[in-house]
Amino acid sequence: MRVLLADPPAFTPPYDHALASALARAGADVELVTSPFRFGDAPAPDGYRRTELFYPVSSRVFRRSRLRIPVKLVEHPVGLARLRRRNADVVHLQWLAAPEIDDRLLRSSAPLVFTAHDVLPRRTAAKRDLWRRLFGRFERIVVHSERGREQLAELVDPERLRVIPHPVFPSHPERRDDGRTLLSLGIIREYKGIGDAIEATKRIDGARLLVAGDPLDSIDGYRTSAGDRAEWRLGYLSEGEIDAALGESTVALFPYRPEIDQSGALLRALGAGVPVVTYDVGGLAEPVRRFEAGRAVPAGDVEALAEAARELLDDPEALARARAGAERARDQLTWDAAAQAHLELYRELT
Repeated sequence: MRVLLADPPAFTPPYDHALASALARAGADVELVTSPFRFGDAPAPDGYRRTELFYPVSSRVFRRSRLRIPVKLVEHPVGLARLRRRNADVVHLQWLAAPEIDDRLLRSSAPLVFTAHDVLPRRTAAKRDLWRRLFGRFERIVVHSERGREQLAELVDPERLRVIPHPVFPSHPERRDDGRTLLSLGIIREYKGIGDAIEATKRIDGARLLVAGDPLDSIDGYRTSAGDRAEWRLGYLSEGEIDAALGESTVALFPYRPEIDQSGALLRALGAGVPVVTYDVGGLAEPVRRFEAGRAVPAGDVEALAEAARELLDDPEALARARAGAERARDQLTWDAAAQAHLELYRELT
């Protein structure tokens, strides 16, 4: 089976790479179509082909310049035309980078599949008629959680929805945590609630916060608020730097706003055996509860966030149980299992 995975904006290179590699191991002929990754080196293909059809100028020349967006919008139709000419049995879009343009120009002679990583992207979430039309182009839509399926069932025929849990990113970093370190991992944006992570840390005696990620918003106010309770490791971190941060962390915090279905950073923490305390938004709580790998608390409740983290930090037995749950998630939420689920879905369409 010839599978074309497409991530035009290169939003999730680790996810794309892991899924493409697992599909290839399962016997599929896989091509990943994407764009140059703006923040570092993309993972080297393992058993699949990687083709950069999208945004050759805006991704390489403008990077974070404000000029990138208008140039990208000019390039996007060209990328869609190139995508349409690729030969495949199934075309699986990971992201719709320009929904208003995709609504007019996205075409394929092969069946289309879409993964709704964010269910409805923040910028265009209010344009429900736009998303009804876009979703109508796809034979199947993948979501990562039961909550995501419930949300999309308001816009999509439920028969076309499939839940395939987001696998973990497994790793075995050397454990060097001091028993009091909380982790905030991933790209730093307002919706990820770093202010709540800082406030929760300040409410726990002896706790410190390790912030590891690339800031896309200003962090000046956060640094002032955190004072000496936080350590900042900023920028697009290498795999080794991420593993080092995970190895030094006792518990990872995910106080996200309700604008996301699942978090690759959360699955990276679980894959390293690090327990999680998360707000119950989107599908974030589902793997935590399923594997008893930490705690899920009501969204926006900073005191509950602090209390749950304090419980794990102060109770060695509770922490050990949560670590065992994270390890169960690492053993069961595998990319090979996700690949088999995707192949079953693709076979429905061919």
